Amino acid sequence: MDNNEILVEVKNIGKYYGDIKAVDDVSFAVKKGEVLGFLGPNGAGKSTTMKMLSCFISPSFGTASVKGFDIINSPEDVKRNLGYLPENAPAYEDMTVSDFLDFIADVRLLKGAQKKAKLDSIYELIALKNVRHQLIGTLSKGFKRRVCLAQAILHDPEVLIMDEPTDGLDPNQKFEVRQLIKQMSKDKVIILSTHILEEVDEVCTRAIIIAKGKIVADGTPESLRKKSDTYGTIHLTIEKNNYENATRVLSNLANIKNIVKSIEKHDLIQLDIYPNGNATDVINSVTSQLNSNSLKIYEISVNPGNFSEVFRKITK
Repeated sequence: MDNNEILVEVKNIGKYYGDIKAVDDVSFAVKKGEVLGFLGPNGAGKSTTMKMLSCFISPSFGTASVKGFDIINSPEDVKRNLGYLPENAPAYEDMTVSDFLDFIADVRLLKGAQKKAKLDSIYELIALKNVRHQLIGTLSKGFKRRVCLAQAILHDPEVLIMDEPTDGLDPNQKFEVRQLIKQMSKDKVIILSTHILEEVDEVCTRAIIIAKGKIVADGTPESLRKKSDTYGTIHLTIEKNNYENATRVLSNLANIKNIVKSIEKHDLIQLDIYPNGNATDVINSVTSQLNSNSLKIYEISVNPGNFSEVFRKITK
C-alpha cells in the first residue's frame, strides 16, 4: 500500500467510559478511493470510534491521523480536512435550510463566488432547492438527514465520516444517498458506520466488523461472504419426478460431497449441492451428467455467501 494514499490511520486507539472499555486497541488504515463500512452490533464501539476520529471526543489511549494531522495534537486541522455526518442528524431547527448552510459555509471560511458556487452545487446535489426557505424543524426526518449530509460535504472534504447515513430514510432516499456515496468515493476516503448489511454490500469496497470494542474481521464484502457456511453451495432446480434419478446420477460424481433436498414448489424441487472443489467445475460436471441422462435443468446457480450469517457468527 502506498503510504501517500493513506488518508486515515488509526493506531491502537481505545476509549473508556468509567470502567467500561468501549473501544479496545483498534488499528486500521484507509486509503483514497476506499469506502469503508464500519459494522457491529449495538454497543460494539462503532459510534465511539467515529466520534474519536472526528475529534468530537478524545481517546483514552492510542491516536489517529487524518491527512497526516493527529487527532490529539492537531484537532483543528483534522476538522478542516474532514466532513462528519453524525447520528440523528443534529441541526439548528429554528433556522431555515438556506440560513443554516450559509452559516456552515461561513464556518468553513468559504467566501464570495466560491461560497455561492458551493451552495448552489449542494442544493442541486442533495435535492434541497424546494425546501431551502423552510425551517429545519418543520422538515421530515429524511430531509433533515439531507441537510446534515449537505453540511458534511459542503467544503468538499477528502475524508468523510458518516454515522448511519441512511437512518430514517425511505427506500428511494436510501437509494439516492447510496448513489451519492458511490459518486463521491473516487477521490475520497468515506467511512460509514451502519448496521444495514445490504448497504455495505452495495456501496463499500471494504468492511471492518467490530464486536465488544475489538476488530474481529477486516476485508472486502466478497471475502467476508466467503466465510459463510453457505458460500459456494450450488442450487439446482429440477422436476420433482426426476429427483431420484438425478440424485442417483450425481452421487457418482467425485467432486460432490453431499446433496440435500431444499425447497419444493409445485412440480419443481431445489437441491443444494455441496461441492468438493471448484464450483464452476462442479456445475460443468452436474450439467453434463444431467443432460446426458435427459434430466432437464430449470435453474442452476452458486450461492455467493450470506453476509448476515457471517456477521452473526463472528459477533456472538
